[in-house]
Amino acid sequence: MMTTFDPFLRGKIEQSDLCCGEQPQKPHEPKVHVVPALSTTAPAWSGIAIIDLKMKEICLKDYKGKYLILLFYPYDFTFICPTEIIQFNDRIEEFSKLGCEVIAISTDSPYAHLAWIITPRKQGGLGEMKIPFLSDKNQNISRMYGVLDEKEGICLKGLFVIDRNQLIRHIAISEISMSRSVDETLRILEACEFIDEFGGVCPAGPREKLNDTSDELNYFST
Repeated sequence: MMTTFDPFLRGKIEQSDLCCGEQPQKPHEPKVHVVPALSTTAPAWSGIAIIDLKMKEICLKDYKGKYLILLFYPYDFTFICPTEIIQFNDRIEEFSKLGCEVIAISTDSPYAHLAWIITPRKQGGLGEMKIPFLSDKNQNISRMYGVLDEKEGICLKGLFVIDRNQLIRHIAISEISMSRSVDETLRILEACEFIDEFGGVCPAGPREKLNDTSDELNYFST
């Protein structure tokens, strides 16, 4: 039987195996993911991460005073996850200039993380990585942040922006087949920092306009 993580498609496939005289099973109750509320303190966590090819214990408190992006992903050694993780990694300097760190997290073990990183990209690995890879083998972090698929034991695609005071400022969660945009993440980060600096709200517009406080940004003047 084909494997799928989409509940609707899975239900359709399971029903197709039934005999004509059998009644299809009642649909399962939808799973509820309890996600931390926006503008509240991010749930504290600690764990083993791969940093510069070494295993190191890190925790949320280590990043106080900086912006932090938690990038949850489902599996090591897959085809979709590395396409976005590599982009975040290769553009980490853009995040660093904004005083932001990025951490990739999955329920794989730290040994799987290390194996994925030291495997060349041409052989299905990540190659050299500049961002930490945090292991959530016991699934506690994923569960606290509301991104754990309890049945499969993996993370959904989750992205959390945590500010310098360790408050959650932005949350985006999607199914595992979706990818995320580095440019959009940078725009959100810049918007958060704009609000922190100038107060009030952040105007809409392209990234290069967010820090423009001139009269040209008065959208109600025309």
